[in-house]
Amino acid sequence: MSLLGRDFHSSLDDGSKSLLERNSNVTAENVHPAEEASGLSRMQTLIHLLKCNIGTGLLGLPLAMKNAGLLVGPISLLGIGVLTVHCMVILLNCAHHLSQRWQKTFVNYGEAMMYSLETCPNAWLRTHSAWGRYTVSFLLITTQLGFCSVYFMFMADNLQQMVEEAHMTSNNCQPRKFLVLAPILDIRFYMLTILPFLMLLVFIQNLKLLSIFSSLANITMLGSMALIFEYIVQEIPDPSNLPLMASWKTFLLFFGTAIFTFEGVGMVLPLKNQMRDPQQFPFVLYLGMSLVITLYICLGTLGYMKFGSSTQASITLNLPNCWPYQSVKLLYSIGIFFTYALQFHVPADIILPFAVSQVSERWTLFVDLSVRIALVCLTCVSAILIPRLDLVISFVGSVSSSALALIIPPLLELITFYPEDMSCATIAKDIMISILGLLGCVFGTYQALYELIQPIGHSVANATGEMDLTQVSTHTPQGMPFLVWDCFGGLLYL
Repeated sequence: MSLLGRDFHSSLDDGSKSLLERNSNVTAENVHPAEEASGLSRMQTLIHLLKCNIGTGLLGLPLAMKNAGLLVGPISLLGIGVLTVHCMVILLNCAHHLSQRWQKTFVNYGEAMMYSLETCPNAWLRTHSAWGRYTVSFLLITTQLGFCSVYFMFMADNLQQMVEEAHMTSNNCQPRKFLVLAPILDIRFYMLTILPFLMLLVFIQNLKLLSIFSSLANITMLGSMALIFEYIVQEIPDPSNLPLMASWKTFLLFFGTAIFTFEGVGMVLPLKNQMRDPQQFPFVLYLGMSLVITLYICLGTLGYMKFGSSTQASITLNLPNCWPYQSVKLLYSIGIFFTYALQFHVPADIILPFAVSQVSERWTLFVDLSVRIALVCLTCVSAILIPRLDLVISFVGSVSSSALALIIPPLLELITFYPEDMSCATIAKDIMISILGLLGCVFGTYQALYELIQPIGHSVANATGEMDLTQVSTHTPQGMPFLVWDCFGGLLYL
């Protein structure tokens, strides 16, 4: 193996061991020796598990329900949730089995894939077993950078709406109408405005300090979620005019969004490893994911019932134009801003060790900061090139999240336990889950890409149906071009 190959292999090894732990904010770096000995309690593990699965994808679930239908949506989300939890259990069982076989104290996701390939009957797979870890690491990098790109769009969408509507904001919280506004600044300007602040944020490498921001993010997001539920449960319109089943094309977008929302698949192994009593983790997992799935279904269904055909890419964009609910957008955006740094540590922990190993010690700091800046700019450029929050969520979910959550775990179980006489039912089950995930990945990716290349007017018409322009406020200066908030949180020229 070449020197470059050895360095890259070692860097991935070091990075992959810490990337999941750092993302969960439960790391050896911020745990004191006494705490390491005692480990995490069941309550602490539950809180971390909930935190890992609640992000921007949650706010896009009402639109996902609209893409699936009022009946099909909740049932499908429940089914995807059950399959995801089952795949988490598969991952736990395989990692436990492989750690015992290889006499390791802890096996992460990438290592589990590599060790399973090293013991499989196929000689070619044994020879190329390291590529199993590389594949998982690549998917983790892609997924996390996709999350960060979505965070850019989410913050810019909400910031734009708050600024554009500031002169109309009042204390009277009436249901939102479509608002026609004079154009002020393109949404890409808001992304570029956020960019330098995120650059400074990712320079913070001390996770003890980031944990303070993480706690602040949790508080702001929890308060925002309470206000969102407080609003959507009031005066819900008659849902009888909402379709029970949407078209199959929009259902593919639902699949990607639903998979994107279950962000914590890669977190189960480090959380179990750091528990005081790891045997209790299955109970914590089932309890935590039951709460998460219930939250997802409730917010998605109630949000769709509340806003109907006007449902936007993020439910925050549907909230009334008054100061209490404008503060919800601000608080949740602040929470997402600080969460960006935690999600950013995942790809950084894989890429930085390899990049730094290629230069002398005097250039280490320069390369470290340069790579961080480049990764942040990459997520910003991605958001600028594709400023469609809902479609990017669906695309990231279909491409990489589906592979990590539904495709790889069943294949991992087949490779790990096949030499030990698996039952035919288990083999058939694993094959079916992987095929389902693969079909969702292929067709969901195709539909998201198809929608992305369509003209804005075409996509909006397909997503929202007819727009009642009689309800549009026209308080714009004479001669100014009209703009209306579309269902994706952008601005559509009229």
